[in-house]
Amino acid sequence: MSRTSETSAMTPERAAERVGALRANLQRVIRGKTESLDILFVALLSEGSVLLEDVPGVGKTTLAKALARSLDLSFQRIQFTPDLLPTDILGASIYNPVDGTFSFRKGPIFCNVLLADEINRASPRTQSALLEAMSERQATIEGRRYPLPEPFLVIATENPVEFHGTYPLPEAQLDRFQVQIKLGYPDFDTEVEILYDQQDHHPLEDLSPVLSREELLALQRAVRTVTVDRSVSEYLVRISRETRQDPRLALGVSPRGSLLLFRSAQAHALLDGRNYVLPDDVRAMATHVLSHRLVLTSQSRYAGVDKTEVIEEILHRVPVPV
Repeated sequence: MSRTSETSAMTPERAAERVGALRANLQRVIRGKTESLDILFVALLSEGSVLLEDVPGVGKTTLAKALARSLDLSFQRIQFTPDLLPTDILGASIYNPVDGTFSFRKGPIFCNVLLADEINRASPRTQSALLEAMSERQATIEGRRYPLPEPFLVIATENPVEFHGTYPLPEAQLDRFQVQIKLGYPDFDTEVEILYDQQDHHPLEDLSPVLSREELLALQRAVRTVTVDRSVSEYLVRISRETRQDPRLALGVSPRGSLLLFRSAQAHALLDGRNYVLPDDVRAMATHVLSHRLVLTSQSRYAGVDKTEVIEEILHRVPVPV
């Protein structure tokens, strides 16, 4: 089947049905986090990277592994540590003493789904090894460019409450992540269910792929065909421009942030079974796409200003197109 026919066959109704199957599969492992799963699916369908930031033990790594098992794709996990080197991620040339030649051995980044576990524990030099891969889907190694497999998704985790031995992600790298997700603690009943889910064995072991590589690629192409009216695009840009003028912020949203919000709104609409974007799609994704791109002024930081609240206030004051 050609790419064109695959895309046309992936109607909004079909897309919602396939993502529904993926959601049901993940919910066997990740309970009570429907909104977080939908944000993850938005990034997956719009070819973005995901930053999972939350306290230890709430299921960040489990979520990444469950997604990888639910997709018929290659998966690699890298445990980031202070002594990790860029070559440990990208790969390096290996010398063969027999014939005196070098051969390139690919690193774990050459996969479809890459889990960068505790990314803020590696040095900035090692963190930067992911920048090109996240934005251009390629890796330049020893002067040669290597394309990464298609599709390609980076899921990075970090712990925001432990700072000993960590290196905060710079703004340039945070801007590469399409969305930031915080899982949070489960409610009382859900936590009790989790205890019984893992009484005999971990439910992760029972997961099998429910979405093929071809279906995922068709979904990603279908996202780009979702119609966005100019009034909605102008509404989106007004939100971004408001962040650049807010006195509480030292740095607002970049044009890359606007583009990723545009793409996220398209994916959100498709997940809802529509082939057109509403202002509600923009509003639903704004805090997840924009908050981590903001840099507070020193005064705002010491005053305890929350970035998410800044975005929510901007959403309240920017007129919604009708």
